[in-house]
Amino acid sequence: MTAQVTVGLDGSDESLAAARWAAGEADLREVPLRLVHVEEWPNTPEIPVAHARALYERAETLLREGAERARKEHPELEVATERARGRAADELVAAADEADLLVLGSRGLGGVLGFVVGSVSLAVVGAARRPVVLVRAERPDPVSSVRGIVVGVDLRHPCEPLLAFAFEEAARRHAPLRFLSTWTAPASYGYAAVVDPGIGEELGAGVRVGLEGLLSPWRTRYPGTSVTAKAVVGSAAPQMAEASREAELVVVGRRARRLPVGPHVGHVTQAVIHHSPAPVAVVPL
Repeated sequence: MTAQVTVGLDGSDESLAAARWAAGEADLREVPLRLVHVEEWPNTPEIPVAHARALYERAETLLREGAERARKEHPELEVATERARGRAADELVAAADEADLLVLGSRGLGGVLGFVVGSVSLAVVGAARRPVVLVRAERPDPVSSVRGIVVGVDLRHPCEPLLAFAFEEAARRHAPLRFLSTWTAPASYGYAAVVDPGIGEELGAGVRVGLEGLLSPWRTRYPGTSVTAKAVVGSAAPQMAEASREAELVVVGRRARRLPVGPHVGHVTQAVIHHSPAPVAVVPL
C-alpha cells in the first residue's frame, strides 16, 4: 500500500466532482493524488484504429486536464496520472487496495466508455480492502448550518477501523463528529412494550450506555474533537439518510464477507450510498 489518495476519472460530472474532493483530501493528508482512467472496451480486431486512437486521446486529455485542475487548486500537491485497461471493477479494486483511500463518482456515464456507474461502484465498495468514498456531482445546501461528520455505528459488531477512520478524518478537518446508533425492540417485546412503555426506554438507555462506552477511549485519544452520540429507535437506513442531509461527510462500515454471487454490501450501507447527498465513506471492517 502506498500513502496516496486515488480517484477514478471517466469524464462525467460525478467523477470530476470526485476528483475535486479527492484533491482536497490528498492535500489535507499531505499525500500524493493519483488520477486513474480505466479503458473498458472490447479489444478485438473489429475496433477501427481511428476509434482506438480517439479513445486514447480522450483518456490522455481527461487525465491531463484533471491533473492541471488539481495542481491549480492545490499548488503544493503532488499529482500522478495512470491509464489502465481491463474490467473496470477489477482495476478499481486493485487501485483501492494500493492506496490509503479510493474516491469515485456515485454515478457515471454507463455504456462502454463510462465506468463509474452504480453497479461498478457497488462492486468496488463490496470488494475493496481499503476505504472508498463515493461523491455526487451536486448536492443541495444542508438543511442547517451545523455540519460535520456523521458516523453510523452498529454495536452488535466490532468497528475499530470505522472509529479510527472517523476520528482521524474529523481531526484533519477540525470537524465535529456525530455518532448515530439505532435500535428496535425484538418482536417478543411487542405486547410487553404496550403494557409497560418503560421496557423500551430501558432498551434505548442500554444502547446509549454501550455507545458512550465504545467512544470513551477515542474521546481521550482525540481530546480536541467535538463528539456527540445519539441512540434512536427505528431503522438505521432512513435515520442515516436523514442525518446525511446535515453532513459534510457520512461514514459507514461494511463487514467483509463474500456471497456466491460476489461481495456483499449491506442494505444500510447501500441505502446510505443511494440517498445521501453528502460524500459517503465506506470502511471495511
